[in-house]
Order: sequence, then structure tokens, then C-alpha cells
Amino acid sequence: MNARTVPAHAGSDAIARPPLVRELLLVAGLFLVYKFGRQLATGNAGEAFRNAHRVWDFERAVHLPGEGAVQSLLLHGDGLVHIANTYYAAVHFPATAAFLIWLYLRRPAHYVWARRVLAAVTAAALVLHLLFPLAPPRLLAATGLVDTARVYGPSVYGDPATDTLSNQFAAMPSLHFGWALMVAVGLIVATRSRWRWLWLVHPVLTLLVIVGTASHYWLDAIVATALLGLALAVILPRTPSGGTPVSLRPPHRTQTTADRAQGGLVPAQRDEQALVGAGR
Repeated sequence: MNARTVPAHAGSDAIARPPLVRELLLVAGLFLVYKFGRQLATGNAGEAFRNAHRVWDFERAVHLPGEGAVQSLLLHGDGLVHIANTYYAAVHFPATAAFLIWLYLRRPAHYVWARRVLAAVTAAALVLHLLFPLAPPRLLAATGLVDTARVYGPSVYGDPATDTLSNQFAAMPSLHFGWALMVAVGLIVATRSRWRWLWLVHPVLTLLVIVGTASHYWLDAIVATALLGLALAVILPRTPSGGTPVSLRPPHRTQTTADRAQGGLVPAQRDEQALVGAGR
């Protein structure tokens, strides 16, 4: 064993991993802020529907694809639309939680900046929910779209007039899509497999689901993508030289292969060492 490399990598993980109890409290606190923050934006039904008409008209003016084209694909069979509704209801939170847990346990050097990006995107989204309440297309008669969750089930929402557990007028931006895209980006950055780009399937499926179930407009996903890009640009840690310590290039056989055989640091290890301290 090369004492210059392997122990250093193990030590960097130990230093980069924040205390577990503190992280559990922090993530739980962020979740509560998310839930209660959405409630603050309730009671603006009139403005939410006016904004919905504006968004719908804007999308048609700039010739974005109609959301109905995606929904028509789902409505070819009850089974497909039921799967889409289930994906919308059951994948959002568990997938994001599993992502954070996996980073914390297996890629601690990437955990802190990823958690910060998610928190920043969520906070910005809550502000927009307050400033720009928006009724989803499933509630806007002008769209002609079906509320697939209500008709085919399962649904996570009740009647908008009596639902006190969620804010149904917080369509923009779509945190379903923003979180899904961040999960994919985080896993692509934190892993070195040549198959890691397949993680993009998750946000692509999420996009088709949120649009096809008439839960969100295309514009909701576009705004979420812009917020995530901004958060990544601001929060992604930098190396002392000013560059980013992460690489999206696939691994290739170079001198690093020989380094691995001799106990040297492989690229993923160098990346994680560069992130130590920078992501705190």
C-alpha cells in the first residue's frame, strides 16, 4: 500500500463528511421550510389563474410544443397514465432523499455543495411561488387538458378549494423537475462510470410526467433549469487555480491507469481531494 495515497483519500472522506445529526436536523429543517413556505403562497387563486392564462398565451406565442401532445401519448392506455401519476406522486421526494444519503455515505466530498445547490434552488423557487402564483394546466380550462391524477389516480392533491395540505398554485418553477435534474447532475459529477449519463433518464421522465399529467407547463421546467444553472455557477466549489474540480469527461486509459497499479491517485480521488474544504 502506498501510504501517500490511500490513507489520504480515506482521510479526505472523513474530513469532508459533516456530522450526521447536524445534517439530519438541517435537511429536516429545510423540508419543513419548504412545506410551510408553500403554504404562505396560498389564497391567491385569482392571480394564479390570471398568471396561468399569461403563461399559456406566452407559450403559444413563442411556439413551444403543446402540453397536450405529451398527454395524448399517456392517454393511449389507463396503465401508462396510472404509471405516470404514480411516478409523479412517489418518486420526487424518495429519489432526492436517496441521492443525498448516497452522496453523504459514498461521495462525502460532493455532498455539501450538492445539498447547498438543492437548498438554494428550493429557496429561490419558494420566492417565485410567492411573487408569481400560478395555477397548473390541469386547473386551467383553456388548456383543454385532463387532470389525470384526479381521473385515473393516484393523486396527491385534493380539491383546490379545500386542500390545506399543499399549495396547488405553486407551479412555477417546477421543483419536481429542478430536483430531478440536480440528482442527475450530481450523480454524473460524483461518479466516473461511462454509463453515468444514463442518470439523465430521470429528469427526462420527470419532464414528460409533469407535462403529460398537466401538472406543469413547459415554462415551469425551463425556469427550474435556469435556477439550477445559476445555483451551480455560484455554489459549485472551485480549485485554488479558479477552475472547477469536477470533470464530466469519461475516464480513459492514460498514465492514470499506471498510477492506479502503483497505488497513485485516480481522477475521482483527485477530484474529491480538491473538493475537501472547498465545499464546506
